[in-house]
Amino acid sequence: METIISSTEAARHMGDVLARVKHAGETFVLTKSDKPLARLVRFSGSPHASGAEIMQALNDLPWDPGFADDLERVNRMDRVPENPWD
Repeated sequence: METIISSTEAARHMGDVLARVKHAGETFVLTKSDKPLARLVRFSGSPHASGAEIMQALNDLPWDPGFADDLERVNRMDRVPENPWD
């Protein structure tokens, strides 16, 4: 069951809203100015990523051709700069 509720109303009754999500499996759509803002659902996955999930996420990142050069430059440094943007 999906319940539409304003973000203000959800904040006022957060304990009840969370209990309904946890125990009854309800889903809430939170609105702001009558527009959907977020969906609150029961968390079904593990709070920790597996090694395979981490590797997949890393493989999905865009390729940065200058990254290897940056690593090489850092490895040649005698010390870490106080300001990493220098």
